[in-house]
Amino acid sequence: MDINQLHQKHLANHPDHFARHAAWFAQNELTESIIYNKLAGIQKNPANAEILRHMAKEEHGHYEFWKSLSNGAEIIPRAGVYIIPILCRILGVTFAAKFLEKHEELAVERYQAVAKIIPASQQEQLQKIIADEQGHEQSLLSQLKEKRVEYISFVALGLSDAIVEITGVHAGFLGVTGTPLIAGVAGVIVGVSAAISMGSAAYIQAKHETERSAFVSAFTTGLSYLGSVIVLALPYFFIHEMFRAFTVSTIFGVLLLAAFTYYGAIVFDRKFWRELGESTALMLGTAVITFVVGHVVGSLFHIDTAKF
Repeated sequence: MDINQLHQKHLANHPDHFARHAAWFAQNELTESIIYNKLAGIQKNPANAEILRHMAKEEHGHYEFWKSLSNGAEIIPRAGVYIIPILCRILGVTFAAKFLEKHEELAVERYQAVAKIIPASQQEQLQKIIADEQGHEQSLLSQLKEKRVEYISFVALGLSDAIVEITGVHAGFLGVTGTPLIAGVAGVIVGVSAAISMGSAAYIQAKHETERSAFVSAFTTGLSYLGSVIVLALPYFFIHEMFRAFTVSTIFGVLLLAAFTYYGAIVFDRKFWRELGESTALMLGTAVITFVVGHVVGSLFHIDTAKF
């Protein structure tokens, strides 16, 4: 007997436990219904608002089903009704809605675990709820349209290139000099130049696409690149020991990669750990190579390593 069967047997023999599970399910569904209504209320795009209202209505129907099985329990929504709308304003409706739906995968597993002890008269409704959570709601989410998502690829281009290239520059100077200030200034100078170059390349690329603004694409790419450069360079201006500054800067780079990779994983349904591992390996591999090159060049030309 597997764990799901044991769980089903336990709930069947303890109706009060099943009622508590039903109340917990009802709380989740009520919370999501309220959140989707709130997200719909702050949408300027009427089509997005309609999709979200439809999802709120479905979730409310799910809530009523589980509430009827909760033995009259008082259902109070979770704190997510306040947190998720804030995420929506900061990171966009696509991220907020898909972040919310990620938690439905666990809910579906739990619904399936208790399905066999639901009364026969309610089986059909439960199966409809499971089908909603597994497919219908996801198909609705795929219809959301949002400008910021259309420019994600340009943000990714600027951010990931900056982290790899500027970490490489800093690692190269780690092999050449013991002065953090020199590495920091070099990173900023190279970064500003590269940001302009990347922005120009994005502008030329976007000119051939009808659905995106070439100017916004260029600005987004350049700004994300420049922002990454500044974050990576900061430790070199405040930490007066080269290896420590490089370590902190590299940690900042990994954190930036992790944050953006997580955002992309939610919005585009990608594998977070795999993509983060690949990006981090590329960054560190580049750093190792440029450190060796910097060390060889520094030794070959006897570059002064005196601290300023």
